[in-house]
Amino acid sequence: MTASNQKLTRRKMLLGGASSTLATLSGHSFGAQTAAPSAAPENRNSGPVAPTPDQVRRMKWWHEAKFGMFIHFGLYSQHARHEWAMEDEAIPTAEYVPLAKVFDPAPHSARAWAKLAKAAGMKYMVMTTKHHEGFCNFDTKLTNYCATKQGPGRDLVREYVDAAREEGLRVGFYYSLMDWHHPDGAKCATDEDARKRFVEYTHGLIRELMSNYGKVDVLWYDVAWPLDAEGWESERMNKMVFELQPDIIVNNRNHLTGDFSTPEQKIVAETNGRAWESCMTLNDSWGFQRADDNWKSSKTVIRNLITCAHDGGNYLLNIGPQPDGAVPQESIRVLSEVGEWMATNGDAIYKADLCQPRRSNYASFTRTGNTLYMHVHFWPGSDVAISGLMVKVKSARLLKTNQEVKFTQDPYRVHLVGLPVDAPDTPVTTIALECDGEPTQNTDFVRNSKPRGGVNI
Repeated sequence: MTASNQKLTRRKMLLGGASSTLATLSGHSFGAQTAAPSAAPENRNSGPVAPTPDQVRRMKWWHEAKFGMFIHFGLYSQHARHEWAMEDEAIPTAEYVPLAKVFDPAPHSARAWAKLAKAAGMKYMVMTTKHHEGFCNFDTKLTNYCATKQGPGRDLVREYVDAAREEGLRVGFYYSLMDWHHPDGAKCATDEDARKRFVEYTHGLIRELMSNYGKVDVLWYDVAWPLDAEGWESERMNKMVFELQPDIIVNNRNHLTGDFSTPEQKIVAETNGRAWESCMTLNDSWGFQRADDNWKSSKTVIRNLITCAHDGGNYLLNIGPQPDGAVPQESIRVLSEVGEWMATNGDAIYKADLCQPRRSNYASFTRTGNTLYMHVHFWPGSDVAISGLMVKVKSARLLKTNQEVKFTQDPYRVHLVGLPVDAPDTPVTTIALECDGEPTQNTDFVRNSKPRGGVNI
């Protein structure tokens, strides 16, 4: 993943020609990027991209899942200064590689990850099999720089796969195309022989991942620097993937369209039927960073999840386990609170359809059929209101208690009254409104049409 919270992000640097290394690519062939693309690969798709029948089939479970866990785990966890430390601190390879000998997570740490994901209401997991540092968390015949031949002495990806399946969760593999360890990882941009070697190495690792772990549900490529789709031979890459895993879904970060878009650290909805998934950290780091205490609250996580569900997207939320594989206590606390909320309110997320109403200064919305869910994150007291709802409300109830809520409705406002002064649920209270048609909202109608007669005092 990219380094977080920098005005000039690493992704912009890598794709925008801000380094001298990228400058040397100009004028070369064999698939090297010679100019910055118009947008980062996780950005929105510009044209109509209605899903194919095969995508509808393969992605049905994913659209229903809505919520997943991202796991960043590797040598950077041992270093404990963020997963970009090797690059950001310009650590020489010879100084960084010894981390592989001391990296020794407790056996079956992934069981705790999977149990936490399930308790939080997540339906799938995506783990880093190889991050930018080049260390493989899996058993491979192609390099000794891997978990089975270094400190762990065992296949961490296998442990993760087994743990996810034990909890009934779908299995996803993250794979970084960029590689700071391999001697051809940067050289491939200017040397055709190096490119051929590195591409075959990359395809070989992906082939192992697609062949050795049974059914894989998601392949999550990341950072394609320094090559373009032609240089990576991405069409051939994906063809191999689908031959080995015909039911898999693949993202868009190997410079192909893939099955879904991947906005990072932001929520940007796609249009025209294009699938999308917003990935975010729980603090400001993907990998474990000892001093990063900027944790999102459970309320923030839930509001983000609601926002994704409102616009038809998924939310992939990251944990960065400690070197021993333990999940930081703050991550456990936040995700446990999210899970408690999901146990009551989950159907308003999992079964969400695209939702048009969105205007409120203390609530957000999701919809299932003709039921509108009003998620009140700033509880105002004994009454709440929705402006400009263009359908008739038949009934309303608190999702937490199933208590009926009284209301009045005129052409401009639905006014829900007699509510508890204190919020009946935490950190967000949800009210379900059964409507006589698909709920839509028109606040311009209210602004233009609501009577505004003066009052004499």
